[in-house]
Amino acid sequence: MPLSQELLRQIHRTMLRIREFEERIRQEYRRGSIYGMLHLSVGEEAVAAGSCATLRSEDFIVSNHRGHGHCIAKGGDIRLMMAELFGKDTGYCRGKGGSMHIADLALGIIGANGIVGGGIPIATGCGLSSLLRRSGQVTLCFFSDGASNQGSFHESLNMASLWKLPVVYICENNLYAVSTRQDRAMAIADIAVRASGYGMPGVVVDGNDAAAVYESVSAAVARARAGEGPTLIEAKTYRWYGHGEADPPTTVYRTREEEAAWREKDPILRMRRRLLAERLASEDELALWESAAKAEIEEAIRFARESPEPAPSAAREGVYCDA
Repeated sequence: MPLSQELLRQIHRTMLRIREFEERIRQEYRRGSIYGMLHLSVGEEAVAAGSCATLRSEDFIVSNHRGHGHCIAKGGDIRLMMAELFGKDTGYCRGKGGSMHIADLALGIIGANGIVGGGIPIATGCGLSSLLRRSGQVTLCFFSDGASNQGSFHESLNMASLWKLPVVYICENNLYAVSTRQDRAMAIADIAVRASGYGMPGVVVDGNDAAAVYESVSAAVARARAGEGPTLIEAKTYRWYGHGEADPPTTVYRTREEEAAWREKDPILRMRRRLLAERLASEDELALWESAAKAEIEEAIRFARESPEPAPSAAREGVYCDA
């Protein structure tokens, strides 16, 4: 699918919605409205928005612990997401899953999980299902640089390449696995080179350039849909905040200079400048989109606050074993 002017505008609006969602839940977490773990993708919005814009509605995504942006970009209901974070009965998992386990099978959002690399074999299974059913569906698999060191990554890519599964593996390389910098955990600069060991294309892309992400993922999706097998894409990006909101300050293991340099590469500001430079949007339109994103998130927070708490009896519902 070509990157049209309207698609660029759509991708920008998606990034605005993701950014506003993440910034607002950060505030609510600090106020005590949200419990549990919370991993934010502020600064990484271009990967989710650019990648998911390449998909059809029937395609799949498999996410990870930092997955709110993926869910929003694939069309997830922000009100149900917010209610889940607030632990309410109206949430996607009726308040039981929290931030790291949101799923919507009807939208092809197979789900997120808190196991490092845990989604990679799940995505590979989705690809096998699509192949056996000849459905033409493609799966995007999002994971981190740290997850690429797990055995599940290597086993899955080997299987996907051998069987030419329609999966696009997208490594969101934000340089740090919790607080361990990439160059302290692996001897390669580009994770994408690992694709060569499995006979699939490996692509490095600027993960803060939404248009570049779209173009790389679009080519990989087309390849997968044509039966040519998987691709490994490494999107180099950066998270503005800590690994999780309960973590110590990032300055314990990152320099202020590094953080400032990456904030200069803000994917939303970069797209904003492009839309203005190419006259694809006016200042008034951009302001309107920003206001709309804020209003949508505020409405989701209102919905979550007013939603009922789960009934005590619901604790035994939806479980595999109730001894």
